[in-house]
Amino acid sequence: MAAAALAAAAWVLRDVPAELGTRPLRSGGPRAARMRTSPQFGDGVFRNTMPGHTEVPVAPPPGLIRDLITGGERRRPPGAIPLLSPSTARPAPDGLRVVWFGHASTLVEIEGRRVLFDPVWSRRVSPSRLVGPKRLHPVPVGLDTLPEIDAVAISHDHYDHLDLATVRALTRTRTAPFLVPLGIGAHLAKWGVPRERIIELDWDEEAEIAGLRFTAAAARHFSGRAFTRNETLWGSWVVAGTRRRVFYAGDSGYFEGYAGIGAAHGPFDLTLMPIGAYSPAWPDIHMNPEEAVNAHIDLGGGLLLPVHWATFTLALHPWAEPVDRLWREAKARDVRIVTPRPGETVDVDAAPAVDGWWETLIRG
Repeated sequence: MAAAALAAAAWVLRDVPAELGTRPLRSGGPRAARMRTSPQFGDGVFRNTMPGHTEVPVAPPPGLIRDLITGGERRRPPGAIPLLSPSTARPAPDGLRVVWFGHASTLVEIEGRRVLFDPVWSRRVSPSRLVGPKRLHPVPVGLDTLPEIDAVAISHDHYDHLDLATVRALTRTRTAPFLVPLGIGAHLAKWGVPRERIIELDWDEEAEIAGLRFTAAAARHFSGRAFTRNETLWGSWVVAGTRRRVFYAGDSGYFEGYAGIGAAHGPFDLTLMPIGAYSPAWPDIHMNPEEAVNAHIDLGGGLLLPVHWATFTLALHPWAEPVDRLWREAKARDVRIVTPRPGETVDVDAAPAVDGWWETLIRG
């Protein structure tokens, strides 16, 4: 029995060491030296340098464990989330289209080029295949059916944004480079991504890929795949073509720096803003829907597409509450939003009206 139990435990944990990635500062070399010279780095870790930040609480606030155990039915959709298949038409050389696959995984087609943000195709966002938050809906399409990708942009190293299996599949089947904040290249290198396909940037640094200019911008968040925090940087992304501009927020609390990003790099035809997994217990690291609208306005955004909701249960709020609150706030402040079903292709110049598909699902 003991041998069988040990064998079972070994099978469950077999993928965990690889999933954890690595600790780039311990490896030394040019990468670690560059990290230590970053304005965002101090006292051995990366920090949020904008004012007003408080650290993520280490101990759970009173009542959190009870709330996690109870009320779970409200945090799941009452039925199957409707999925669509993305358009297979070639993107227009001057157009802007977007496909949201669920949670933060999004494909942007900008001026004929394709950028994949925070792709996560795994069933769970966890170092284990057997425990951790599980998908509430399948991915609308397989990775192997995606069109050719020109760049993959990662916002930070949390499991719901940086996925080992997806990175390995994209490394094996595609040639696109990975654009990542400082330090995350060490994870990718450990997982087999060739050095020439890894582009690491600090905030306000730029790289040009396939005729698009990528700028790593600030965010208010944190990082870590195990028990240590903030040994890699987090951030948001500005993607600029000749005429079109897109902002992807990654994960972030609201902060005054969005106005500066908008002034320096906007206005934006499209913003991809996180609206879920918020809580009074961690107000500085995840925006609520009203704050997402504030940030969109600060950025000079045209169309807002909400991400970071619907796919994984990562907080205590009801499943549809983020998008309900977003819709109310957008109407009150005359902000254009689009709320696609996972897999739906949206032409930013002809975005459909909000149809409340999630309300139909809840009403049954």
